Amino acid sequence: MESNYAEENISTEQPETRQKTRFQGKDGDQERPRGAQAPSCKGTQTPDSPTLLKLTLPKKERLRKRGDFLRVYNNSVRFEGRFMTVFILPNEMDTHRLGVTATRKGIGKAHDRNRAKRLLREAYRCSKRELALLGRKYDFVLNARRRLLSTRLAEPLAEFKEIIDKIKDSGG
Repeated sequence: MESNYAEENISTEQPETRQKTRFQGKDGDQERPRGAQAPSCKGTQTPDSPTLLKLTLPKKERLRKRGDFLRVYNNSVRFEGRFMTVFILPNEMDTHRLGVTATRKGIGKAHDRNRAKRLLREAYRCSKRELALLGRKYDFVLNARRRLLSTRLAEPLAEFKEIIDKIKDSGG
């Protein structure tokens, strides 16, 4: 009995397959391209556009390796400020180099550390004219302080320029 009941109540017909599940809109039935596609650059600014600013330091102007930072920390002259501590060490290169640190203990959360580092990098970038007047080239390591978060660029910039003047006065 059971096998007859199962055979009688189960449909053997297959449901219709829906080939097209998209609805036609005002632009017609446009399908998305298959596979990974690079986004189209339909904007007005391209990477080569003169209106797009490049705010990164070139690799030759950055301290990137831990050993470089440690060399500066161990052999440098230290300048204390309200917003930063600056370590400088003369280098034998044709350009100044910069390293920026913002510790979790000193600054706090990641977004605060990122903001502090951006402010210090920008203070360095805006001081290029003053740096060019120094007698020799240096490796700089800028350590952010918590007080930096409650200010805008003008104050750390002024402090960094004062430190550059101190370097000049000390024979740099």
